[in-house]
Amino acid sequence: MYAMAVLAGCSDSKEAHTGSADTGKELVYATAKDMNDMNPHLYAGSMPAQGMVYESLVENTKDGIKPWLAESWEISKDGKVYTFHLRKDVKFHDGEPFNAEAVKKNIDAVQHNAKKHSWIKLSTKIASCHVKDEYTVELVLSEPYYPTLLELSMTRPYVFISPKNLINGETKDGVNGYKGTGPYILTEHKVDQYAAFEANENYWGGSPKVKKIIAKVLPAGETTFLALQKGEVNFVFTDDRGTDSLDVEAMNTLVNSGKYQMVRSEAMNTKMIVANSGKADHPVHEIAVREAIWYSIDRDTISKQIFNGVEAPAHTLFSPNVHYANVDLKKRGFDLDKAKNILEEAGWRLENGSAVRTKNGSKLAMKLYYDVNSSSQKSQAELIQNSVKKIGVQLDLVGEESTSIAKRRSTGDYDLLFNQTWGLAYDPQNTISAFTSESSYLHTTKGMAKADELYKKIDEVMVSANEETRKSLYADILTLVHDEAVFIPITNGSVTVVAPKRLKGISFKQTQYELPFEQMHFE
Repeated sequence: MYAMAVLAGCSDSKEAHTGSADTGKELVYATAKDMNDMNPHLYAGSMPAQGMVYESLVENTKDGIKPWLAESWEISKDGKVYTFHLRKDVKFHDGEPFNAEAVKKNIDAVQHNAKKHSWIKLSTKIASCHVKDEYTVELVLSEPYYPTLLELSMTRPYVFISPKNLINGETKDGVNGYKGTGPYILTEHKVDQYAAFEANENYWGGSPKVKKIIAKVLPAGETTFLALQKGEVNFVFTDDRGTDSLDVEAMNTLVNSGKYQMVRSEAMNTKMIVANSGKADHPVHEIAVREAIWYSIDRDTISKQIFNGVEAPAHTLFSPNVHYANVDLKKRGFDLDKAKNILEEAGWRLENGSAVRTKNGSKLAMKLYYDVNSSSQKSQAELIQNSVKKIGVQLDLVGEESTSIAKRRSTGDYDLLFNQTWGLAYDPQNTISAFTSESSYLHTTKGMAKADELYKKIDEVMVSANEETRKSLYADILTLVHDEAVFIPITNGSVTVVAPKRLKGISFKQTQYELPFEQMHFE
């Protein structure tokens, strides 16, 4: 999940979306892209915005899964039936009651679009959903699936929208409104300009102290920084696609002014380069080439010079604080001589004074795709390009929009591209499930020598009911992809908050995609 930089402040104008926010009442944040479709059962919308409006049955916390819209639950002995007892004091923003019938309608709507949700394995395990009484609902699975509660806690798709917003009982073709149960209500949206959210005064968890939040669309970088200085915005964070609205230098400038505090979460994600092992008859198909690139990346310099130490060097796919990920794996540090030796042994030679290695008439040339909306990816790409040039690798850099890069990942039309793990709340299970998904990392993993063994172990770990068995299987899975160097880690990203010293209640969820705005208040 990347560094999410959040900058909160305050000023005096009353119209937040055209000027700046009332002191202590409004937060106005800059977002590089429009909020888009807020349908919580699809994926075009902004996750930070959806997180304010919609809620899940359970909440993923540092101490494990906790009650949320469900007060309690039981799991059958065979692990296939989950019975949830719902809160009785919850209403949707339009006044509709939140009850078992509303839960069933929402879950059925999600399941009627199962192909769209194939990335989340729970969608393939739900057999049926039953109303037991007004506030009791039963979820029946086709087989045991240990991450069930984790996946029910995610920002989408298993969150709840008012039954009145469904169209003919469905959400797959759109909805006619965006009424959830969350702490904020969407009240206004002007495409590519701003969206406004008002505090839900009838929120079951108590009305938020920050009464209005504005999401204002602004280009990332200098425009956003100047808007902050002028008071046009007073709250800035990266969008949920992983781009950096402000670089670390800009954040430090604000902190050094003496008016701001900086708060960081623990490691949330791993930023990495994804290598397409499935691209046959291409250099990237070779383990030796992927390993050489791994050894050629100076993570310490990237951490210090590009991220000013905010992001730590990463040497494994997941940071050790991720559940099941504290596995002893071979460390590949920055070592250009080692990288050269690996390529030499693999038959890649520098012939006749050439700067680029060749083998059997083929050049050691690859393309690396980066997100043009990220203030850091281009800088990283240029540093890596310069480094691999020293070992005889030609690396061409291609900047594209995030949607284009996501399409390349799903079609396999890439050599190397920047990406990141899904993050603390989703890992390791969801990133690893995506190893088998054509829309995610199938092309990354399918060229591995032991791909079949990898996929078999992934299937086993997802249905295992034994904790020790899961630990062992995850260790095997992580070792397989590490040894084949298909995911080349760079840094561990965290949520970084820069806010006025008098903004209190700043905390983090177990996800990089949302912040608990409802807990914030000005002193």
